[in-house]
Amino acid sequence: MESLAESMSAQAAMPRFEDGSINLRELIRTLAEDVVNAIMDAEADQLCAGGANSRNGYRERNLVTCVGDITLRIPKLRSGSFFPEDIVERYQRVDRAVVAAVAEMYATGTSTRKVQRVAEKLGISKLSKDQVSAIAKNLDADVAELLGRDLGESRTPYLWLDATYVKRRRGGRVCSTAVVTAIGCDEGGWRRVLGLSVVDTESYDSWLGFLRSIKDRGARGVQLVTSDAHKGLVRAIEEVFQGASWQRCVVHLMRDCMREAGSRQLKRRVGRMLSPVFRAKDAATAQAMYHVACDMLRDCCPKAAVVAGEAEPDALAYLGFPPSHWKRLRTNNVQERANREIKRRSRVVQVFPSEESLERLVGAAMCEQDEIWSESRYFALDKMQELYDEGRAASPSAPEKSAAELMEEARKMILASLELAERVEAA
Repeated sequence: MESLAESMSAQAAMPRFEDGSINLRELIRTLAEDVVNAIMDAEADQLCAGGANSRNGYRERNLVTCVGDITLRIPKLRSGSFFPEDIVERYQRVDRAVVAAVAEMYATGTSTRKVQRVAEKLGISKLSKDQVSAIAKNLDADVAELLGRDLGESRTPYLWLDATYVKRRRGGRVCSTAVVTAIGCDEGGWRRVLGLSVVDTESYDSWLGFLRSIKDRGARGVQLVTSDAHKGLVRAIEEVFQGASWQRCVVHLMRDCMREAGSRQLKRRVGRMLSPVFRAKDAATAQAMYHVACDMLRDCCPKAAVVAGEAEPDALAYLGFPPSHWKRLRTNNVQERANREIKRRSRVVQVFPSEESLERLVGAAMCEQDEIWSESRYFALDKMQELYDEGRAASPSAPEKSAAELMEEARKMILASLELAERVEAA
């Protein structure tokens, strides 16, 4: 290590900025370069000990590290070869720490050009956007593991499905492409990303293939699937998960009903009539309020009343499950939040050059989301046990009331909600 000691003693003239302060990054880079080269010299000298071999110069290799570019002076031998595989892998030009950092920035939605600019700030002068893209491929292993893991370790009673659209190039054209995702909650109350796929468009065939792949990987015990009312999706759910109930997302249902209204004022009124229905605390009240809301809609917006009336069995499917689960079963909010994260990260890229790059970024986002979800349960364990308790009640016990009493009470609740909303708007 004499060369290292000599190098360190020569650091009297430390690298400094223009204002005279010490450039610590450049100092660390220089020291790292000297230490690594000294280690390689020492290892080569050991191989040449006793005259069995002799040194024959060096071959230089540039390595991009987190402290900047360093030049490796790899010793050459007259007989045989020497390569420090414990320091750098063959054909590797970028240090593992840089690979990990670049991959993480890419996964969080940072564009390749921005990554390149950050690298330049760190003193990494030769990290092109093509290299960044190549480094990002290190995410493929994590995505493959997520999409290939066994789902049969525990039952998955709840499943949320949805699709979001992003732009990518196909056949020389920019087109909209669907990214379909499946999120499940197992019997322990943990959320998991069950799968994702990039398809040309939402259709019965694409959803059928996607759901079959999830079931083939072991998804079992599905009791309720929540999604929007896409006909191809609903048909695929019925075919793949036979015996499971389908919950039509009530937020999407209200939007569909409001879409049938003409004026903005009528749209608000339609939404305010339906909204209190899904806040009811027991099943009987919720059903009565739903019927009253449909009757009231017939007077102001008959088309919305038709949509709501046809959707009743699917909109109220969540009532057959533990009341403590209702809030998270009746909507597709868990998917909506995941889709917003996908949109946020894909917005940086704008147009993906290929299906592989799109799946890589979305997969990386879902890997991160899955890791976050592993830190806390979506449903408490004792609440999940209510689902499998054969003696449980479907809703909290309440005094028995006649149908007429329930309808009258439901009407008063909806009218009170409308009055409160109008007062708030007027204020």
